[in-house]
Amino acid sequence: MAVEAVVFDIGNVLVEWHPVAFYDRVIGPDRRRALFAEVDLHAMNAAVDLGAPLAETVAATAARHPGWAREIGLWHSRWIEMFAPAIPGSVAALAALRRKAVPVFALTNFGTETLDRADRTYPFLSDFEARFVSGHLRMMKPDPKIYAALERGTGFTGGALLFADDRAENVAAAEARGWRAHLFDGARGWIDRLVAEGILNREEAEACP
Repeated sequence: MAVEAVVFDIGNVLVEWHPVAFYDRVIGPDRRRALFAEVDLHAMNAAVDLGAPLAETVAATAARHPGWAREIGLWHSRWIEMFAPAIPGSVAALAALRRKAVPVFALTNFGTETLDRADRTYPFLSDFEARFVSGHLRMMKPDPKIYAALERGTGFTGGALLFADDRAENVAAAEARGWRAHLFDGARGWIDRLVAEGILNREEAEACP
């Protein structure tokens, strides 16, 4: 079966997502390590990705950890600085697929409000035929239900889909459904996979930075 549609994760596939690097820069590595050891910011972010309101979720976490309130608050006030920069090769690959009229979808763990912020900064994030977003669907990768939601919403299943994600567990969940999947570790490898699957030709690939 040939690939008929391509599915992108967003964070660390199209745009880098580095909260640790942000906090290292702003408060220093030592304080960042202490913050992350004492406050489960990843659980806070997961709640947002499942649809919890950003400001209220961050404020509630800060209230539980008053000694870190200012630092926790940065997750709301300066979130967009954690989500940067764009990954040029991946953005170019997305554009190349759209020019060829290849159906392209997003499957992403993302909060509704944070995605609105990201869209304003990175307009290409709206350049999909459809996006399947955890915050809207109230389910997250690698839950098989969110993959099933994409299948229902697009009509594509199994080997007709090629999916790129930076997390091994999300790739494994896609493969368990019969999807073709690529563990993203850089734009060049992803572009090479698109060529290997016959979706882009070599000339198109070489035009991607």
